[in-house]
Amino acid sequence: MDFILSTRRAENGLLGFKQGSVKYLAIPETKDVPSLEHQIRSADSWFRKASAAAILPGETTRGHVVLLVHGYNVDATEMLKHHRNVSSKLRKQGFKGLCVSFDWPSDGTVVGYLNDRRDARWAASYLMDSGIAEFAKRQKPDCHIDVSILAHSMGCYVVREAFDFADGQHAISQANWTVSQVAFVAADISASSMEHGDSESRSLFRHLVRLTNYYSPYDEILSISNTKRIGASRRLGRVGLPAARSEKAVNLYCGQYYKEHVGGGALGSHSWYFGDNRFYQDLVLTLKGELDRAAIPGRQRASDGGLALMKDQNATVFLT
Repeated sequence: MDFILSTRRAENGLLGFKQGSVKYLAIPETKDVPSLEHQIRSADSWFRKASAAAILPGETTRGHVVLLVHGYNVDATEMLKHHRNVSSKLRKQGFKGLCVSFDWPSDGTVVGYLNDRRDARWAASYLMDSGIAEFAKRQKPDCHIDVSILAHSMGCYVVREAFDFADGQHAISQANWTVSQVAFVAADISASSMEHGDSESRSLFRHLVRLTNYYSPYDEILSISNTKRIGASRRLGRVGLPAARSEKAVNLYCGQYYKEHVGGGALGSHSWYFGDNRFYQDLVLTLKGELDRAAIPGRQRASDGGLALMKDQNATVFLT
């Protein structure tokens, strides 16, 4: 069963490209197209089922949920394919928890980029209100489920805005809640906005344990996105975190690994991560949060003093 939280409007029973009400879906593995027939009307029932599925093997009181947040230019069917691909590859690398996708209404076309940006900002409140905050408030002393987040491209913008929204809501901001691990992959947000103390990311760092930023200077899509905002700052997923960053933030350079071991590939320079087993090996250890950032196997110090993803652990990494 695939658990999806969707904010797309339904059209003829299918999920379209426009903004809609929150829908809690539980999709059987035999179905490839999300629709209203998979909707669970009761949010409480959906969360009970998802929480039960998130309990770790051999445990009765401890679980782990990873919220997946996709990027722009993704329709509902592609979202489900992405969800299943990530979930399957995480399991193969040893992740035992549950993946839950937050599905927001991107247009499904490259030319819809700016519309997707507006939809992403709108969706952020639902990610917090109907997703993160709901999992947080359902925590019980006798059953704790860690919540982590894996976001790609513009989905990282959705996540950052969601945390900012939370601190503007008294009930959420005053509650004692924390997200365990946040992983940004090819993040389509301003790199400068992630500087320590910046007003746009302050809320995000207030409510997480660790943020890992996977980035590559060879990301062609983020270069294209720069042209859509004349004068805007460079993107986080292309140039990495600024030097003055929070101690909770980990910069993981993937450029040399991509250039030497991936190249173009079917998924291209922006999405190659999700087809690469080495990335998932690192990601699973990141999500578990048991090892220090520098102790995760397969990472090396880069020439700027940061960390880099490697295939050969004895290699030297020079940022380009």
